[in-house]
Amino acid sequence: MSTIDTTCVNAIRVLSADAIQKANSGHPGLPLGAAPIAYELWANHMNHNAKDPKWANRDRFILSAGHGSMLLYSLLHFYGYGLTMDDIKQFRQDGSLTPGHPEYGHTTGVEATTGPLGAGLGMAVGMAMAEAHLAAVFNKPGYPVVDHYTFALCGDGCLMEGISSEAFSLAGTLGLSKLIVLYDSNNISIEGNTDIAFTENVQARMAAFGFQTITVEDGTDLDAIGKAIEEAKADKEHPSFITIKTQIGYGCPAKQGSAAAHGSPLGEENIVAMKENLGWPKPQETFYIPDEVYAHYAELSQKAGAAEADWQKLFDDYAAKFPEMKAKWDAFHSDVDAKALLNNEAFWAYEDKPQATRSLSGTMINRLKDIMPQLFGGSADLAPSNKTEMKDEGFFSKADYSGRNVHFGVRELAMGAITNGLALHGGVRPYAGTFFVFSDYMKPMIRLAALMSLPTTYVLTHDSIGVGEDGPTHEPIEQLAMLRSLPNVNVFRPADATETAVGWYLAATSQKTPTALVLTRQNLPQLAGSSKEALKGAYVIADAKKAVPDAIIMASGSEVELAVNAKDELAKEGVDVRVVSMPCLELFEQQDEAYKEQVLPKAVRARVAVEAASDFGWGKYVGLDGTTVSMKSFGASAPAGTLFKKFGFTTENVVAAVKKVVK
Repeated sequence: MSTIDTTCVNAIRVLSADAIQKANSGHPGLPLGAAPIAYELWANHMNHNAKDPKWANRDRFILSAGHGSMLLYSLLHFYGYGLTMDDIKQFRQDGSLTPGHPEYGHTTGVEATTGPLGAGLGMAVGMAMAEAHLAAVFNKPGYPVVDHYTFALCGDGCLMEGISSEAFSLAGTLGLSKLIVLYDSNNISIEGNTDIAFTENVQARMAAFGFQTITVEDGTDLDAIGKAIEEAKADKEHPSFITIKTQIGYGCPAKQGSAAAHGSPLGEENIVAMKENLGWPKPQETFYIPDEVYAHYAELSQKAGAAEADWQKLFDDYAAKFPEMKAKWDAFHSDVDAKALLNNEAFWAYEDKPQATRSLSGTMINRLKDIMPQLFGGSADLAPSNKTEMKDEGFFSKADYSGRNVHFGVRELAMGAITNGLALHGGVRPYAGTFFVFSDYMKPMIRLAALMSLPTTYVLTHDSIGVGEDGPTHEPIEQLAMLRSLPNVNVFRPADATETAVGWYLAATSQKTPTALVLTRQNLPQLAGSSKEALKGAYVIADAKKAVPDAIIMASGSEVELAVNAKDELAKEGVDVRVVSMPCLELFEQQDEAYKEQVLPKAVRARVAVEAASDFGWGKYVGLDGTTVSMKSFGASAPAGTLFKKFGFTTENVVAAVKKVVK
């Protein structure tokens, strides 16, 4: 190891420690222990360019152990990604570019929002899948225009979380050889030595998943780390897992190797002692970085930029030789034409017969696959039930990465993270399917998608007690309320073919918001008043004859038909009601006050909401004078028709509910 290498590694440690101390908050242990890993990787083995952070063929780096964020911020600062010393000094402060955990879209150079341990590993698998798929689609002999690696740095906590097993099991099955995981193995967690709860043979586990496993005994040995990375790159059949044995809080005499180094500032005296121990100049001075450190990182950054210049020449030659592939590349990396899709008659066409919205969704997927060549996705071993398969498009596998359908296996949590990784990588537009009740498994990753403003799509079928015989374990009750409570997620529960098309239109054209399509198992009729007005989230699907209705019935999904039937029965008794279909409360809330008043006039206080789910969240719409026809308990095991009657989802019961609120 050269003197300048040593100094630059220590610069990461010193800058991280000083920033955490100034904030009086943070996790110094990982940056101090893993600094040599990060330095060696970024300096000698990773293609990236601070002057073009979104370069398509850059290597991706995911800090799965996101609590060690100062490690990443130090790298971004030294390599010139735009983080100034003032930004570093504002670590964990309001509005800064250096928040407590890395945030995608907020800080240039951060490839994914990480913090929930293990999530970054799932997202890294998704990025590696995207690379493999795009390479299979675009590369030509002599023109490897898609050829990059995904690196993930993780700790013990990431590997304890079950998501890592789900994601790595799939990665090994798929033989994602461009995925390289660097394991900062220091045997320390917040509560102490990992032996208290984590004694498995991690390398044997990873080998069982199908990874090449490599061990570096000394985490300060740059040469050994570098050789391990090159050995990982040399394996073209398996993903690689490199265990690098480190000491948490390395260099700080009072805390090195101790749980005390994990999640608290080191203390001013301990930082001075650390700097003296490392031979750092001016140990009493905070945020001091020698000029030669910046000069060396500038050289490394220039070298990194040269890699993009070489690639750009290759790509220009490729585009000239294969103009049809260049056009295809542009299509994969462009948004769908929203106006053209809105006016595409074939996209909106439907048969006037009862159909399940899950089946209608399957039809929409197969229409979109020809409009959006980048559409890519699948299901958690439920494609025949979710109707998520793109016909004649093949399955993504180790034998054929060009397939557009994905067998995620029974791995909903990892599927959610992988879907995020696919979207973050770019060049593909991902969707993922499962039963709606199992959105519980996916929720943490849907939350991250919302945080990162990713336009991911979730196909969530079997949306109510209409599941029937499978019983309460498979019948969602509270899941609509759960997903609706998430900021920046459009939860869309369509009532028929037109509304299902609206849901997919919104999903396909969304740029910064995930879409959850909540779909029925059972057949539903096509409704006379259904229209593209559903794009507004709620609209009048069947109006009263009176200028001011006697009451308003609100419903979503399968219960809209029930609401319309109740309206007809009430009319026979002289009660004139309006029916409002509300497939997406989030979109309705985005409309102006005039439209909301037009659909739900405040003067009409007699309101009933009908939904075969928990009524949590409907209070703001029914008000103090209204009521709900909803689920008050879990479901049961019986045919769907029996259950709808059992739990009160009948025309008679809705009619009775309306009569109670009409004064």
